[in-house]
Amino acid sequence: MSYWHIQKLAHSKNYKYVFLDLDDTIWDFHANARLAMKDMFDNRGLIRYFENFDQFFDIYAKRNIELWELYGKGEITKEYLSIERFRYPLSKMGVNDEELAEQIGQQYLDNLPTQTALMPHAIELLDYLTEKKYPLTIISNGFVEVQYRKMRSSNIEHYFNHIVLSEAAGALKPDKRIFEYALELNGAKPSEAIMIGDSYAADIVGAINAGIDQVYYPLHYPENDEKPECTYMIGTLKEVIAIL
Repeated sequence: MSYWHIQKLAHSKNYKYVFLDLDDTIWDFHANARLAMKDMFDNRGLIRYFENFDQFFDIYAKRNIELWELYGKGEITKEYLSIERFRYPLSKMGVNDEELAEQIGQQYLDNLPTQTALMPHAIELLDYLTEKKYPLTIISNGFVEVQYRKMRSSNIEHYFNHIVLSEAAGALKPDKRIFEYALELNGAKPSEAIMIGDSYAADIVGAINAGIDQVYYPLHYPENDEKPECTYMIGTLKEVIAIL
C-alpha cells in the first residue's frame, strides 16, 4: 500500500451509504464471461472459423470494451452492441453472417448469468457491510434481464437495498443522473455516500460528477506511484473495511 493511500485512509469520513458497481467489482465478469463464451464457442463449433478459442476471445474482448465505451457515451444502442461484439470477430475471419452473430450473442447472454464466480473477498465485504448496517446499492450499466440473473445465480441479491440499472434510471454511468437517482432512492446526500467500482471512466468519474467520494478498485493495481484522481484506491476488496 502506497504512502498516499495510507494518508487518504487517515481522513476517511463517516459514510452512511455504500454504492457498488457489479461487474468486476463484486461479480467476476472476466472469469464468468470467459466460461460462458467457451461453452458457446464449443457448442456452436466456432473452431471452424478460428485457430483456437483464445484467438476468438481476444478479438471479441477488445471490441467489446470499445463498444461498451460507446454505449456509455450514448453513441450506440443496446441492440447494436449486442450483435456487433459478435459480428466483428466473425467478420475478421471473413464470415459476414449477422444472423449467426445474433444467435451466438443470445446464447452467450443466456449462459452468462448462470455463472457464479465472485471477486476475491466479495462475500467477506458484503457480510461486513451488512453487519455494520450500511444500506447497499448496486449501480450498473448492465442490461436488466442479465444483471438480476447474475445476482440470483450467485446468491448475492439479498445483500442490496436497491439495484439501480441504467435502463431503469434513464442514464448511463458516468452521467451524474444515475448517481443522483441512487441518492434519491436512499434519501442520501452526496457527502454521505461512497462509490466502489473498477471502471475509472464510468464509476469514478461518474461519482466525481455527482459529488460522491470514490473507491477505485482497478483490475490491475499500478505498481508505480501513479495517483489517479480518486478519494481512495485499493488492490483488494478487504481494504474497503479499513476505509469504512
